[in-house]
Parts: sequence; structure tokens; C-alpha cells
Amino acid sequence: MPLNLPNLLHPVADIPHLDRLTPPSAIPGGSFEVTGSSLVKDGVLPEAFFGETPASLDLARPTRARIRVPAGAISSDLFLRYRSHGDEVSSNILHANIGVPMAEELHLTSNPVVDAEGNLFAMVSGPRGETVPVSIYRIARDLQITPFVRGLMNVSALAFNAAGTLFASSRSEGTIYRVTPDGSVTTFAEGMGIATGIAFDANHNLYVGDRSGTIFKLSPAGEIFVFATLEPSVAFYHLCFAPDGNLLVTAPTTSSNQPIYSIDPDGNTKVYFSGLGRPQGMAFDVDGNLYVAASLRGDRGIVRIWKSQTTGEMQAELMVAGNDLVGLCFLDDGCVALAGHTTLFHADLGIEGKTLI
Repeated sequence: MPLNLPNLLHPVADIPHLDRLTPPSAIPGGSFEVTGSSLVKDGVLPEAFFGETPASLDLARPTRARIRVPAGAISSDLFLRYRSHGDEVSSNILHANIGVPMAEELHLTSNPVVDAEGNLFAMVSGPRGETVPVSIYRIARDLQITPFVRGLMNVSALAFNAAGTLFASSRSEGTIYRVTPDGSVTTFAEGMGIATGIAFDANHNLYVGDRSGTIFKLSPAGEIFVFATLEPSVAFYHLCFAPDGNLLVTAPTTSSNQPIYSIDPDGNTKVYFSGLGRPQGMAFDVDGNLYVAASLRGDRGIVRIWKSQTTGEMQAELMVAGNDLVGLCFLDDGCVALAGHTTLFHADLGIEGKTLI
């Protein structure tokens, strides 16, 4: 714990004080913003530490600082320290909630998914047109990682149906695959264009986003219908069902001001929320709040979106800071799996997620 040891000949009048830390969590590479007082004194920049791990400052002002989470940092006490008249002066501490890696060397393009037993599944998508040695990994509750599916090309999204069967889309083949609990693979549907995001509704229909602009609806028997048409995406469509039964869709483009679309059961489309940069994977909590991997006012991470009970307007705030997050999946005990491009992180947000199966 940091100590303040002022020289009695030079008493310290303005010890740095930390008031608030936002957002609630971050992963390495993301930044916390600190508000307080005397964070910079006489033009001298403080040093920042997460426990014993030093961190760099993205910004430092007397009442505000942005502190980047270094690689290898874990949840710990954040404090600032600088020297005044030869004395080492430290601030009070604030607890920093930091996600830690649980699986690496992946290629994640959308949400991971979790089964009824708490096993987590994540893809290695690979360059388009190339088959990777392992297409899907299974991560047990004790964090043991094992290959689950081999031989699928460019897995783009995963989803479980109500029976607990895993489905996977392939963007290069335009195919939807069905995967048994032992990892055996069969073809469920073909001809899906550049198949990306997938999601099941309450009636066991599967919805598939074709990056060229079509949302397909597949019946349990595999019959294919055109459900809705949206603008083309430069990346992937990401699909998620809201508690009211409407399908939410993100379609990342190069714009910094993009919407999340809501499509009702008849295929009518409207804007659910706008003002995000490159929105991608989504998930709901049990209270109906939406979480999406996106940029909000220039900060990348996981954004929480909810409707204000007083004004009725949609609100948004950054919940997790992380520069390369593309999706998320709620686990049990208030925890969440956060999908970066190559790394899956584990964080405790104290949020109960809405089950998808």
C-alpha cells in the first residue's frame, strides 16, 4: 500500500486525491479515467501504478487523468505517486477491476457462446479461404482448453438452439453447420451468401446475416426465407434477440456514427439506438439492458444501453474499456467473457446475463 512521507520542513499542502474511476472495468490496452484533485502539481506529472505494476498516462490534468492498463495487470489498487521537495507523495487508492486473459491465439470475429453446463466455446476464424487446424475450442469451467471442432473454414459466429445444439456459420462457404456435443459436424443449410451473425428466436427459427445485405430466416426444418434487407456491412452482421422478441442487428461500416437496428417479427426495421462506432457483438442482462462491443464518444469497449425510466430516452455508457473488443458472453456469478481479436478475457462485472438457450 502506498505511503505518504512528507518532509516536516516542507509540508505537503496538496496531496493528490482520487475521487472516481470510470468505466467500471477495463482490459489491458484500455484506459481508466480518474477524476480528483492535485493530480498534477507544479507541472510535475505523477506516476501511476496498478498494485506494483507501473502504468502510462494518456492524459494528465490537475483534476483528471487517463491511465492505460498495461499488459499483465490484474484487478488491483490504483494509485498515483510523485515527488515533492524530495519527498515521495502518494494518493489514496481506488480499486481497478481488470479483465484477465483466459484463452489466447484465437481469431474471434463475434461473441463466444456458453452451454448449459457452463462450457465456453470460441472460434479461430482464420484468413478467408484458409482452413485452420482447430476451428472451435471448448473452455471448461476450470479454464481447461481443448479442441472441439476441426476442419471448418472461416467460422464467423456461434449460437446454441433451445435443445443445446451448437450451430456455426462459415463466411467463406455461406454454410450453416450443426455440431453435436461430441464435436461431430453436419451441414444444416447452404447458400447463405457471406454468412456471418446467427441467432435463434423463441420458436426455434435460425436467423443468419448475409454481409451483402440480407437477413435470412431458417425454419427448424431448414426452409429458407428472406426476413429483412439492410445496408451491406464492411465486416460482419451481429445478431441478438431482445426480450420483446425483436431481432437486433449491428452492421459495422467505416462510419463513426452507426445504429443498432431492431427488426420486428414481420420484418419491419427501425433504429434501436444510434451514435456508436463500429458496433459488433451484443448480449442482454436479466434486467433488459443491452451490452454491445462498440465505440462511444471515441472510447472503445463494451457499451451498456438502456431506456431511462424518467425520460423514456435511450441512454448509453462505457462499461468496459478495451481497444479491440468484438463481442461478449455472460457467464455465471456475474462474470463475462470478453472477446478481443485474438484473446478471450474473463472479468467480474457483477451482472447477471440473460440466458440464450
